[in-house]
Amino acid sequence: MTVHELPGAKPDPDQVYWVRVTHRRPDGFVEFDFAIGDPELSVDLILPTPAFVEFCRTYGVRHLSEEQGRALDYEQAKWRYGQPGIVE
Repeated sequence: MTVHELPGAKPDPDQVYWVRVTHRRPDGFVEFDFAIGDPELSVDLILPTPAFVEFCRTYGVRHLSEEQGRALDYEQAKWRYGQPGIVE
C-alpha cells in the first residue's frame, strides 16, 4: 500500500508540509518528524527508505535545514528545561 492509497491521505495544496530527518538507521528505516503548517508541532514517524521517499514526494514536503532544526531544538528546550518566554 502506498501513501496515496490511504484514506484521507491526499495532501492539501494550501498547506506546507515539513520533514526533519532525525535518524537514518542501518536497517534501512528513516526516523523523522512530520509537521503540517508549523514545524514546531510535529509527530515522530518511521518508514522504510523507499516509503519515506514516496511520502515526501506525495506530500511535496519541505525539509528543515540543520540550522532550522537547531533553532527548533533550542526553542523546545526553553519550554522543557527553562522558562517560557526567554528572549535573547
